[in-house]
Amino acid sequence: MTGASSGIGATTAGLLAERGMRVVVDYLRSSSAAEKVVADIEAAGGRAMAVQADVREAAAVESMVEQVKAAWGGIDVLVHNALIPYAIKSFQDMTWEELGGKLNDEMRAAFTVTKAVLPAMTEQGWGRIVYIGTGLSRRPREYMIALGTSKAALEQFARYLAQELGPQGITVNIVAPGPVEDTRIADVLDDAHRQRQLAATPLGRLAHPADVAQAVAFYVGEDNTFMTGTTAAVNGGMSMY
Repeated sequence: MTGASSGIGATTAGLLAERGMRVVVDYLRSSSAAEKVVADIEAAGGRAMAVQADVREAAAVESMVEQVKAAWGGIDVLVHNALIPYAIKSFQDMTWEELGGKLNDEMRAAFTVTKAVLPAMTEQGWGRIVYIGTGLSRRPREYMIALGTSKAALEQFARYLAQELGPQGITVNIVAPGPVEDTRIADVLDDAHRQRQLAATPLGRLAHPADVAQAVAFYVGEDNTFMTGTTAAVNGGMSMY
């Protein structure tokens, strides 16, 4: 699992381990946070390993995959959650380097990690791929054009993969949260904006990392045999408006 040292990634890693999966906790910089996720999983009786890799770099990703293969023999599931940095500003104030750079990095990371895990999945004729998107792909919010646009590209990328990889027994889906509490991106919301988001959410609260983790766990489970190319909107009903 990429981007698994904190927030949604750490919570999802813990849940998947609880359900019997061996979990790779990928991280970019925070080795102590990643090791804590691993320690918590192992303390609960699960199996996990922390591996450092910048998912935008093919060599780093290949090294990570080789470490996993050496330890556990293969890869059945990819959950791509790594948050690529982006500018938070209006389009009028944005440069092409900021918008185009985010698009390039977002798709490069998804392309790189997917390419790396596909050989094992296609060889065994079974695999599960889940990309973490965002409700901002379909529901714009001021200053979030770089994130929303790049994640919209990721969603369409996932649909094309779902079409191509389905005959090989590999499902590809997106989990697209609305605003999520207890994450780095949550700090982008000021109190007034947060109250507007709450008012637009029929379930009366913002998502927690565990809500997103549950959706991911469903998609990657063996019971999910006939859903691919879909997007799970984890937003408490906000997308109905």
